[in-house]
This record gives sequence, structure tokens and C-alpha cells, in this order.
Amino acid sequence: MTTKKPLTDLEIAQSAKIDHINNIAKKIGIDLEELEHYGKYKAKLPLTLINEEKVSQCNLILVSAVNPTPAGEGKTTVSIGLTDGLNKIGKKAMVVLREPSLGPVFGMKGGAAGGGYSQVIPMVDINLHFTGDFSAIEKANNLLSALIDNNIQNKTGNLNIDPRTIVWKRVMDMNDRSLRDIVIGLGGTANGIPRETGFNITAASEVMAILCLSKDFPDLKKRLGNIFIGYTFDKRPVFARELKAEGAMAILLKDAIKPNLVQTLEGNPAIVHCGPFANIAQGTNSIVATKMGMSLSDYVVTEAGFGADLGAEKFLDIKCPVGGLKPKALVIVATIRALRHHGGAKPDEYNTPNMDYIQKGFENLEKHIENCKKFGFTAVVALNNFYTDSEAEINYVIEKCATLGVKAVISKGWGDGGNGTMDLAKAVVEVIESKKNNYKQLYDWNLSIEDKIKTIATEIYGAVDVTYSPKAKTQLKEYAKLGVNGFPVCMAKTQKSFSDDEKRVGRPTGFKINIREFELAAGAGFVVAIVGDMMRMPGLPVIPASEGMDIDNNGNITGLS
Repeated sequence: MTTKKPLTDLEIAQSAKIDHINNIAKKIGIDLEELEHYGKYKAKLPLTLINEEKVSQCNLILVSAVNPTPAGEGKTTVSIGLTDGLNKIGKKAMVVLREPSLGPVFGMKGGAAGGGYSQVIPMVDINLHFTGDFSAIEKANNLLSALIDNNIQNKTGNLNIDPRTIVWKRVMDMNDRSLRDIVIGLGGTANGIPRETGFNITAASEVMAILCLSKDFPDLKKRLGNIFIGYTFDKRPVFARELKAEGAMAILLKDAIKPNLVQTLEGNPAIVHCGPFANIAQGTNSIVATKMGMSLSDYVVTEAGFGADLGAEKFLDIKCPVGGLKPKALVIVATIRALRHHGGAKPDEYNTPNMDYIQKGFENLEKHIENCKKFGFTAVVALNNFYTDSEAEINYVIEKCATLGVKAVISKGWGDGGNGTMDLAKAVVEVIESKKNNYKQLYDWNLSIEDKIKTIATEIYGAVDVTYSPKAKTQLKEYAKLGVNGFPVCMAKTQKSFSDDEKRVGRPTGFKINIREFELAAGAGFVVAIVGDMMRMPGLPVIPASEGMDIDNNGNITGLS
């Protein structure tokens, strides 16, 4: 007897029946004249479809997770599965997700279109160039870089910018550590002014953050103009509007601002738009995408990246206040393997049942549940099912969650699609209909930057205190003069731990959060606090995922996940 090898995510996606995007649009009442087609299976939606009255009536569901293992815990898979499950139980539901970055696709983590039978399709297109949004963001970002260097090179219209103070970096949608710190302008006077600079990954670009937080086109242009560049030689701050950059940058983003309509494997509508990372940016899709989904359905499932200490915190403290959003439910994705990891298991033990590891590792999930309550939510825990989960381990987690007043439900979306998530969907609807959740921000934006950081560090991470490098202290003094103390804070921190040390898994105690430096995102309207060794340009692993990818003479792709 032979055991049939299970299909890969790519094979499942490639063998799936995919509906014409016109049929998906009809399901949610969109006039086909409103669609901007990108082939047969993708389309952009005009912002005129956003209906604020319908937004206020929609049930918004936020999905986040425990601190993940390097492979992730299936947050996107659960989000898609939950959406299919909601439709299975008779609810009009849509999922709204971020676009994948090529860095993780070709690096370690893989794509971000879900997995198994809970995917958005066309999976290959979504994971690669999609509708060109990332390219447009990259070009807009780098146009501003070119304008800055052109201004300091030429005497006509020169703003007297001090090259040593320029904080704006170029971006590229690839993991390339060698570009973190570089020198440009070499080769003589005709090639520019030599200066130190560097690259961030496109997902960390402030243009990405701005696009995510802009309400409409005028708001987009205003935010682009507010981008902080650096200082003049006489210490005056310089902004992108002084280079008359915002108009041209907005032109490059004229289509990128429109959300993208695709579908799940089960033919339910899905919106995929923008893609900031949660460990180095705000970690959630755009406000216009979320509101678009809420205008077209009764339930919207959206996700916030990595652990809830990052993605959910930023969603609730930055995105919701800016967009006027009020989620009705919060789902925390956990896996038995992640709890083993947080209990002390080594990678080669992740798939081996061990109650000692589960009991210890549950502390990580427990802290996330506690944190949700600080935002006014009793979370629903989605146990993303793996075949290596033992019944004893699953029962332990369900029972422990029950003692905390939280319902834990097994989610089998990867293997069974919407049929495997109906129980999860019912649990989420039950929480929404109970009306017990009452969203509130963690902190007041009017607090000082230091007080906001301390609130996040002590309340959400469990730190005892916060320390600042000399550079960070100097930057805080500069920001006080710039009048940005009223901005929220976006923490750039490792996703692997509540602390700034990725090796301290579980629920660490007695640690301090160390702020290395800041980046001011004046256009986006927040201050980025860079914690510990966090980098805004990731590097590739020793064996990148790209090594296992190929394409044959017929255009068939293998190895993409």
C-alpha cells in the first residue's frame, strides 16, 4: 500500500477552479463598469465604492497571533479559512489582506496568500508582481531620493540641505543586507555629492505606510508632502513639499491607491492591498481596503502581522484611530507547535507531542489573551491544526483558555477549507452578537513619546523599563522641536519574542526594552522606535527559498509557497 503524497500549496492553487473576476464582483453587487481589469482574475476597485454608512454597520474581525516560530503560525490561512467558514454558515463575509513582499517570498517565510485549502488566488500572481503596487511604491519612494540628491547637487533652487542630516533612504523589494549602509555619489563632481545612506525594504518605506493610512487622494498628496527629509545647514527642517515632490509621487501611486479584488479557493471575494511588515512598520493593509470590504459585506476578516504584541497593537493604536474603525472581535491564532516552541522545544522537537512544553509555552498565549483585554476584547483563540497535534495537548489548551474566560476552537482551514472553520466562524459570530467587546486605545496620543513607548513596553510586552541610546535621546529632543510629540508610536521590534531578544521565548520577565534610534514618519503621522538589533532591511537566510524554485518551458512554476 502506498501513501499518496499530499499536494503542496502551489499545486492546490494551480489545480483549483478559478472564477472570472466579473463573477466575484457580481456576488458583492459591484457594477462591472466599475472594475479595472488586470487580466481575467484580478481587478482594481475605485474608491467611490466606499460607503461610510455601510462601514459603520459592518462587523470587523481582527486576526492576529502568538509570537511565531520562523515558519509562521498560519494567521493568513486562518483569516481566509474563517472567511470561507462564515460564508458556509450563511454570513456575507470578505477577507481583506496585505500584499506579499518578494523579500520573504524568496527568503525564508514564503508567500502570504494563505495555505492548503484556505488560499487566495491566483496565488502565483499575488505572491509575485500582482498589480504592480509594490513597484509603484518603490518608484515613488526613489523618485523622492533622486530629487533630494539632485537638489543638493545643483545651485538652482538649492534648499541648502545638509547631506549629513538626510534621513530619507531608497528602497527595494528584496532582502539584501549589503544595501543597509552604503556610500553614494562617488566618481567625481558630475555624479553627485558623496554621502552615507542606505536602503530599506519596500515594505518599510514611509510611502507604503502613507498609502496604507491615506483616506483619499488629497490626503495622500498632503501626507507625501509632509515627509521629513532632513535639515538645512542652518538647522531648519526640510519636507518633501519643498521639493515639490508630492504631485509627481502621487502620479506614480494613482493606481496603487486602489484596492485589488481577487477570490478565495471557494470563490468568496477577497481584497489584497498594500503590505507593510508588522515588525518594522504598521503591519496591516490599507484603510481604504478595509473600508472597501466593509462597504461590500456584512463581515470583514482582516489580519495584523506577526504576534499580537506587534500587528494587533499597531492596528488598534494607529490604524483604527486614523481610520475611525472599531473592530467587533479579535482572534488569536495559535498552534500546538508554537506553544511547544515557547515551552522550550528545539526545532527538531516542534512536531513531537510534549505536555511539559505545552504547559510552559501556554504562558505566551496567556499573555496575548491578557493584552487583548486591555483593548476591550475577549479574544477567540483559533488553534490552527497540524497532523502532529496530540489530543491531550489540544484539550489542555482548550481547557486552559476556558479558565481565562476565552473560547479556543480548532481551525482546520488548511486541510478542509471553509468546512474546517465553521465552528470557529460560529464562535466569532457568537462573540460579536454578545456585544461584550468594546474597543479602546491603549494610550492617549497626547502623551509624550517616552510615555507612549513605556506604556507599550510595560503593558503589552511585560518589560520593567525602557532604555534609550544617546542617539535616541538626541532624536527625542529634535522631535520635540518639530512638534511631533502627538504622533502615535510604531515599534520596530523582533516578532519572535515579547522582549527585544529573539531568544527569550515564552513569557519573559524582568527585561528592559532598548530603543536604539528613531525614524520620523511625519507623512504617515507616526514615530518609528527601532528596538534592539532590529533592521529595516532584512537579509536572506543561508539557504533562501529561491534555491528551490524553478519554471519549465511551459511556464509552470514549482517551489513557490
